[in-house]
Amino acid sequence: MALGGVTTLAVVGMAAILGALWLYQGSGPAAKTGDYTTVVLRRGSSLPEIAQTLQRSGAIRSSSLFLTAAQLTGSARKLKAGEYEFPSRASLSRVMAAIRDGKVVRHQVTIPEGMTSDMVIDILNRSTVLTGSAPTPPEGSVLPETYQVERGEDRSAVLQRMMDDRDKILDALWAKRQPGLPFDTKEEAVTLASIVEKETGLASERPRVAAVFVNRLRSGIRLGSDPTIIYGLTRGRPLGRGILLSELQRQTPYNTYQIDGLPPTPIANPGRAALAAVLDPPKTDELYFVADGSGGHVFAKTYDDHLRNVAKWRQVERRAAAPTPAAAPALSGG
Repeated sequence: MALGGVTTLAVVGMAAILGALWLYQGSGPAAKTGDYTTVVLRRGSSLPEIAQTLQRSGAIRSSSLFLTAAQLTGSARKLKAGEYEFPSRASLSRVMAAIRDGKVVRHQVTIPEGMTSDMVIDILNRSTVLTGSAPTPPEGSVLPETYQVERGEDRSAVLQRMMDDRDKILDALWAKRQPGLPFDTKEEAVTLASIVEKETGLASERPRVAAVFVNRLRSGIRLGSDPTIIYGLTRGRPLGRGILLSELQRQTPYNTYQIDGLPPTPIANPGRAALAAVLDPPKTDELYFVADGSGGHVFAKTYDDHLRNVAKWRQVERRAAAPTPAAAPALSGG
């Protein structure tokens, strides 16, 4: 009889173990909607709170089994906060492994090239997954890029990452810069790169546009860049119209038709291609450029050639029936 009892207990024990293994590794509950169950585990959550949150969300069937499994597998002290997405019917073991390994959902925040720092903060503030607030950074201090962020991440921390990335890129490019450039500091390079960034949307044109401005600085010719005028008027917000003659003649620290050399700060946040272009521009004799009507620009070495190119551009504008404000011929073509 004793032997039979032991055998019965062994069978029951084996059944319990197999049942627990099935509950741990077998299919979990189906997602309530769609193909995934999304769960947010707050920072500082206790193990019981994590288990209860997972059960309430429908990611697991049993909070008590999760607690037991976390203790037995050694995962209890390794579970990480964040937002998780579990496939429908994911096993408890898969759910626990994801939380233990911190496989949180990654969201993206994209900062386009040429955004001003005010616009960067607007983008961060519009993100529904970020928290906290961030101050407006100095103009030109952010690297435009697509950044991976987590739900609940602080906006100021994300902004600092953007600024650190810009510093790394700038330091690397500065170390390999072309000798004899007509500026002395990294910030002056960023200022010129921001003007290049705003002058052309074509990546292929950035080196050539950079060369024009470098040549103008070397020659003591004013930069004559329309985007600098706009920055002096609106901090880079679009005017929604052409630049008026009175605005071309208005004295601001950013009006490069009126001041010599570079403006006092960048006018936007340039991307790595624009930074690379001003720190290693091609060798050319070109001093002018103007829009060609196809989205690009036509370049010239002399002012007379530039005026002829401007006249052709005015014809393109007239044919397109675009209103042309009273303005002097653009030296650069912004």
